[in-house]
Amino acid sequence: MKKPILLTGHRGQLGHELLRSLSVLGPVLTAERSQLDLTNPDSMTRWIREHRPGLIINAAAYTAVDKAETDVELAWAVNARAPRILAEEAARLGAGLVHYSTDYVFAGDASAPYREADPTAPLNVYGTSKLAGEQAIAAIGAPHLILRTSWVYGHHGQNFVRTILRLAAECTTLRVVNDQVGAPTSSRFLADCTLALLNQDWRAQGGLYHLTPSGHTSWHGFACAIVDAARQRGQPLLLSADAIEAIPSTDYPTPARRPANSRLDTQAIQQAFGLHLPDWHTVFARHMAY
Repeated sequence: MKKPILLTGHRGQLGHELLRSLSVLGPVLTAERSQLDLTNPDSMTRWIREHRPGLIINAAAYTAVDKAETDVELAWAVNARAPRILAEEAARLGAGLVHYSTDYVFAGDASAPYREADPTAPLNVYGTSKLAGEQAIAAIGAPHLILRTSWVYGHHGQNFVRTILRLAAECTTLRVVNDQVGAPTSSRFLADCTLALLNQDWRAQGGLYHLTPSGHTSWHGFACAIVDAARQRGQPLLLSADAIEAIPSTDYPTPARRPANSRLDTQAIQQAFGLHLPDWHTVFARHMAY
């Protein structure tokens, strides 16, 4: 019998899709916080050593970017310390580890898409804690894939698509920033790409990769696409795309600073694994269709 796969964060937007996609690989283990608490190292090590997974998929993260500015301890516990412990336990068991990270490890002041080896300089606590998690995993040296992605959305959890759809049903006007750019990435796309990677000899090609659909847009452009797609599907909305005002980030201050350029260069993962990464419009259309 195959060794089980441990999936953390199974109730989140990415974890929900991974639970679906990974089932073809073998038994997938999930645990409630009362069983495996990512803020409690003893809880983590005890559960993992009891169940002895052959692969750990860490889809759990503290993602409340603005709240992290004051909730620093919890953000670091989940995003930095927990990945280190997962990597230590994976190394002890001879297991592999797949971990997801973020475009927010970069400052966003580059003029081109970021490559994996480009200098990191996070602007906020969330990005800093996620970078620390990456570094801890790499330092421990267990077989691993670290997948940096951006602007994740799905049918579960809190995300930009669900927020815009809610507001579009309540408001006749909306203001959205247009000077931050990136690639909207669906959780189903990430889960399906993860399965494609795991179906290959991924340990031989392990390491850090960027993974998003191709192309890019601004938050304003994405909001317009969301509203247009929902209207085309007949959803009753008060808001139309032409009533969404484009504004600079300075007109929408937030506790945490965001990178202006969140574009990630995905050539490395395409070449290493032969992946075809469709345009974000295509990925988003598939999301709206199911």
